[in-house]
This record gives sequence, structure tokens and C-alpha cells, in this order.
Amino acid sequence: MNTDFSVKFQVTEEAIDTLHHVNNAVYVQWMEIVATQHWAFLTQQISLPEYIWVVMKHEIDYKNQAFLGDEIVAKTWVGETKGVTSVRHIEFYKGDTLLVAAKTIWAMLDAETQKPVRIRENVLKVLQPLK
Repeated sequence: MNTDFSVKFQVTEEAIDTLHHVNNAVYVQWMEIVATQHWAFLTQQISLPEYIWVVMKHEIDYKNQAFLGDEIVAKTWVGETKGVTSVRHIEFYKGDTLLVAAKTIWAMLDAETQKPVRIRENVLKVLQPLK
């Protein structure tokens, strides 16, 4: 597991629901921020504007709660990538406590046609540089 990319979030009033903890939907918003920032980081040396990503499926396990003022760290890594899809894992932590474990299946599209395209070697090298 490669978890060397992380993003920090500060829990603000807008993230809190009626139960006084971070709303589940906020984690989904944060997941998109993390994925977008990670893709930008991975492609800073090799621009790939001909591709865009769309979510096909989220699997989210909510383990613990976060509250107003908490600092949350999201750690992400790319999992299995084949065909037109790539799996992204994201874990959210408060200190050492795992709050949320998520897995998202993304599909790669041609930016111009917005149709699915096979993930080629040039993209694989960006997504999984350690392989």
C-alpha cells in the first residue's frame, strides 16, 4: 500500500450535521478533493489533459466520528487499474484513529468525446510509478 499522498482538512461549522459530527456527505466531497489534488500532483511533470475521470462507484465504511475543530488527514493511494477503470483508496484519520475507509472506482474518459478510453501505459506510469 502506497500512502505517501495526504491532504489535511479542518472541520468547520459547514461540515457538521444535526448529530454534531461531520456529515457523511462531506466525506464524499472531501474524497473528490483528495482525488483531484492527487491527480494534479501525479501529473505535474507529465500533463495529460486529454483525459478526465468520473466516479462509477463509492464504497464507504464509516468507523468513527469527527467533530467541529478536528484536524482530519486523508491518505490516498491507487489500487487496481485495468481496462477503463482505476480504484482509488482513501482513509481519513483523526490522529491515529481511522474515521473512514473508502474505495472509489473511477473511469477514465477522453476529454474531448467524454467516452471511456482504455488506460494506457503512459497513464499507468503516472498512477503507479513504483511498479
